[in-house]
Amino acid sequence: MTHRIAVIGTGYVGLTTGAYLAHLGHTVVCADVVVDKVARLNRGDVPILEAGLDELVQEGLETERLSFVVGAAKAAEDAEFVFLCVQTPQGEDGSADLSYIREAAAEIGPVLAAETIVINKSTVPVGSTRVVEQALERDDVFVVSNPEFLREGSAVHDCLNPDRIVIGADDQASAMRVAALFESLKAPLVITDPSSAETIKYASNAFLATKVSFVNALANVCEAVGADVREVVLGMGYDKRIGFEFLKPGPGWGGSCFPKDTKAMVHIAEDHGYDFDLLRGVISVNEEQYERMADKVERMVEGSISGLTVGAWGLTFKARTDDLRDSPAIEVLRRLRARGASVVRAYDPGVADASSPLLKGVTVVADPYAACEGADVLVVLTEWDEFRWLDFAKVAGLMHHPRIVDTRNLLEPAAVRRRGFAYDGLGRA
Repeated sequence: MTHRIAVIGTGYVGLTTGAYLAHLGHTVVCADVVVDKVARLNRGDVPILEAGLDELVQEGLETERLSFVVGAAKAAEDAEFVFLCVQTPQGEDGSADLSYIREAAAEIGPVLAAETIVINKSTVPVGSTRVVEQALERDDVFVVSNPEFLREGSAVHDCLNPDRIVIGADDQASAMRVAALFESLKAPLVITDPSSAETIKYASNAFLATKVSFVNALANVCEAVGADVREVVLGMGYDKRIGFEFLKPGPGWGGSCFPKDTKAMVHIAEDHGYDFDLLRGVISVNEEQYERMADKVERMVEGSISGLTVGAWGLTFKARTDDLRDSPAIEVLRRLRARGASVVRAYDPGVADASSPLLKGVTVVADPYAACEGADVLVVLTEWDEFRWLDFAKVAGLMHHPRIVDTRNLLEPAAVRRRGFAYDGLGRA
């Protein structure tokens, strides 16, 4: 059955949500406040690097099931369901700024039809359904929580093949109406209260961050005792209670979710009288990992990095995205700059615009070989698959010293060493 849906916000979550709901057969109107962005989206010009999203948006436009308008009220006035997908910026203490949620709810409140369901899709603190209810000032509409579990780089796949759909509602009939939107996906359905649904999102990301911090700490142990972390993880992963996912060592975790959600989980617990010391440790291990990566680089150059040139492959927090937010790659490069690296030259296939303030002090170049010119050391920071297949003889010839620190264990050590490189990965003797 086709339903009329409004999506408020066309950021990463909002745009993907709107496009895949249109793909499922619903009529979707997405709203944003930026006039130029709305015009671009109506032309099919997608500003986000995400596999399959361009095609999904184009399909929605061509079938006329997807459209974009300026202003939340315009999108919501004829909707049966309204998804709130606006940003919830985080303060230094981990608390979320709900002002955008409140503003969006206040704007749509007067135009909603009776029995409309407003759905919190943004990652919000426990109890936020009550905040939305108060801002709407309506007692004839319903507010439901439906957290997203999208992985950047595979968000479209995750939408169409979800591990589970979580719906938090005080009203059972409203929960079932929301569930019906996704019935063609045949995914496990978890219907619970709003507070539990909101906690599920934070808890899931906090647990995954814990796995990554654990394997990064384990890699350090493997280096110390002469073990190979790849073999150790292989032996662990076959245990069905553990699995292989999120057990790949790297320079740390980042992006738009893990840093925000782990700190929020600590803050939520603290607000209710519990010191979540375990999760504080997970965050601390991640911060230490950035420094350990900088230490690795200095060990590779046999002393201080001061005055030397660093080449870098990768700037985004993970491959197949253009997202630089809380990127471990950038954090490591910042630390190398702070230790005196005179030039940091970097390439990332997802980064075309070097104007981001996050890239201050980094020279962004147009191809991976340009990043290596005159470099005293090359650091692999993001796991883009194309880095595996480059001409390493050419790379060695461009560098001042052929040395590689591979923070993703992306390259084959024996192969690059045969090309004359000194090589250091993670968790390898």
